[in-house]
Amino acid sequence: QVQLVESGGGLVQPGGSLRLSCIASGFTFSSYGMSWYRQAPGKERELVAKITSSGGTTNYADSVKGRFTISRDNAKNTMYLQMNSLKPEDTAVYYCNGKIGLFTRYDYWGQGTQVTVSS
Repeated sequence: QVQLVESGGGLVQPGGSLRLSCIASGFTFSSYGMSWYRQAPGKERELVAKITSSGGTTNYADSVKGRFTISRDNAKNTMYLQMNSLKPEDTAVYYCNGKIGLFTRYDYWGQGTQVTVSS
């Protein structure tokens, strides 16, 4: 079965950095584009960044452009989100997402990892 497991969240001061990881299993990771989403308290879940199956193309929300970098290592079935110059408004639960399926694509989510940016 498809599993997505995030890690790497924590408490960091404004201006600091964190790297999130998402380890995938149960499907051919290298065949699918993947995404990072986040959800802050009282807000809807929003797309942060996405990456194609090969890693050759990436897209970012305007709010994180120039500060966050999405990447993947298909040999390790792992996707990353490097977050630099963190701001308090980046505080949220971050989720790994994949739309997986042979004929019909279904949304799969990890359990989420909390990122808190505070002094």
